[in-house]
Amino acid sequence: MRYVIIGGDAAGMSAAMQIVRNEPNAQITTLEKGGIYSYGQCGLPYVISGVIPEAEDLIARDVETFRSKYGIDAKTYHRVQSVDTEKKTVSGTNTRSGDAFTYEYDRLLVATGVRPVMPDWNGRDLSGIHMLKTIPDAKAIMGDLDHDVEQVTIIGGGYIGLEMAECFIHAGKKVRLIERNEQVAKIFDPDMAAYIHDEAEKYEIELCFKEQVEGFEGNDRVEYVVTDQQKYATDLVLIAVGVTPNTDFLKDTPILVNERGVVVVNTYMQTNVVDVYAAGDCATHYHRVKQTNDHIPLGTTANKQGRIAGQNMINRAKTFQGIVGTSVLKFMDLTLGRTGLSEREAKELNLPYDTVKIKSKDIAGYYPGAEKLHVKLLYNTENQRVLGGQFIGKHGVDKRVDVLAMALFHEMTIPDLEDLDLSYAPPYNGVWDPIQQAARRAK
Repeated sequence: MRYVIIGGDAAGMSAAMQIVRNEPNAQITTLEKGGIYSYGQCGLPYVISGVIPEAEDLIARDVETFRSKYGIDAKTYHRVQSVDTEKKTVSGTNTRSGDAFTYEYDRLLVATGVRPVMPDWNGRDLSGIHMLKTIPDAKAIMGDLDHDVEQVTIIGGGYIGLEMAECFIHAGKKVRLIERNEQVAKIFDPDMAAYIHDEAEKYEIELCFKEQVEGFEGNDRVEYVVTDQQKYATDLVLIAVGVTPNTDFLKDTPILVNERGVVVVNTYMQTNVVDVYAAGDCATHYHRVKQTNDHIPLGTTANKQGRIAGQNMINRAKTFQGIVGTSVLKFMDLTLGRTGLSEREAKELNLPYDTVKIKSKDIAGYYPGAEKLHVKLLYNTENQRVLGGQFIGKHGVDKRVDVLAMALFHEMTIPDLEDLDLSYAPPYNGVWDPIQQAARRAK
């Protein structure tokens, strides 16, 4: 059987490896628009900061390994431009040679991921303006930092914006962050985001809220960021205002996408078209707490969905069990973790909810090195079911967010949290874990 996979990163190659390992005679062709396969995009900020020595350290398997060891016909610089679901063909252009290509498939996987959004701002083509998604993007930023850069302006206060703010601070740069909303990290409630703001101020990161960027000014190279309120001098700009799915080439096909261009899939990673699958950042993600499709592009989900898509493509039925909205990131001295719903999301779903918020310690309070840990839980007031949680502190955040993610996955209640048998020793925890402390104070 002929398998064509569009996209050579997490979801695409996870699927390809499932086919390789379980169907010996499969003909697998993968079409990657870039030149690098299977690398950890989430590690790019740490390459720029120098924590990870080389960008190539992020590559799990290079393209030659897929070709020589696994027998995959792994193409590079192959940009797909159209799909014909009746003829079962995929067509496009080799961006290096300019040659057109067409491949026939028996089963197709769309695993094209997302790309950063570049708004239609004046001056956006000036040098010194960057986005971050690929290894070449990271190398371009690293090279540009050597050009007498002192002031960096980041537009957007999400994951990438915060991680790159830390990166630039460690590089000795002055950092300004412009955010059109009233807070950074919209995935957190405002009262929790306040701790992130305090951390930014501690490191003299300039936060500019409720400002809309209108464009850039400069002679060849960016010199100013212009907003609806003022003009900021800058030496380098990083735009991190969101992402959009790479699904434009599907517009003339019957493959169903939602209003954001995300490919709609069922639990088997099947689209509405027979023999066409989708997985990863370009596909929908069923949210177990919201009980509806969502779109939260993360590497963990992409790898899971890719693996499941590959198994279903070879008739080994397996379903994707969904997400609960779990994420964690490092910002300066803090770890920021959340899972489930925020208050904003609970309100949008018209759920009856309440919250409980405490300030605890990450380990036993009397043990040396104990640090503050801020905990906030959301729960349904009708049935006490846990709806979400947010955690911010120097240490112990990842452990708590993962415990609560497990609780959300299994639809546990606030009383259930109190009954959990969690690990305890003074260097690692108090006798009551901070999650349980918060649960005990819930109404």
